[in-house]
Amino acid sequence: MAGCRKIVVGLGNPGDKYADTRHNVGFKVIDTLAEVLKTDVRKKKFGARVGFGEFADKKLILFKPWQYMNRSGQAVATVMGFYKVGLNDLLVVLDDMALEPGRIRIRTKGSAGGHNGLADIIEKLGTESFSRLRIGIGQSGKEDAVDFVLDKPAKTERLALDEAIERSRKAVLCWVEQGIEATMNQFNSG
Repeated sequence: MAGCRKIVVGLGNPGDKYADTRHNVGFKVIDTLAEVLKTDVRKKKFGARVGFGEFADKKLILFKPWQYMNRSGQAVATVMGFYKVGLNDLLVVLDDMALEPGRIRIRTKGSAGGHNGLADIIEKLGTESFSRLRIGIGQSGKEDAVDFVLDKPAKTERLALDEAIERSRKAVLCWVEQGIEATMNQFNSG
């Protein structure tokens, strides 16, 4: 796999306790990509669960850091260094409380916006200049933010999040095939 071209990182927390929480939508996107690409992400490597596939004549690494969210950066830096993948070929998929449930937003760079997993990746890579796809999970309201992201979404949110996960899968494949600008133009409109 020395010729790998793209790494898609989904952020989440490991373990059954967190599997269906709002904070794990990044993992869910990786899982749906694995289904479409007919691979799995169970191989243990680089402190993560990793899967390898191809799409649009490009080799892909599907990557789920297998530490808690706020310690995701070292695994990402390690896999990028091992396969010599540049920042332009990295896409990080994560949850975002600033977006309403179900909305997605793709950017080429930016701050962590209060997201500890993204903050750790920025710190370990030494830059904010890499693409990210944020999936809206909504505001916590009166609930503590940590409790909110680590809780399972209400039934009313579940449909919107499932649709966002599906749209995110399509956005990732667009990014692989057409690049970041085309993906932003197509998926940031609504």
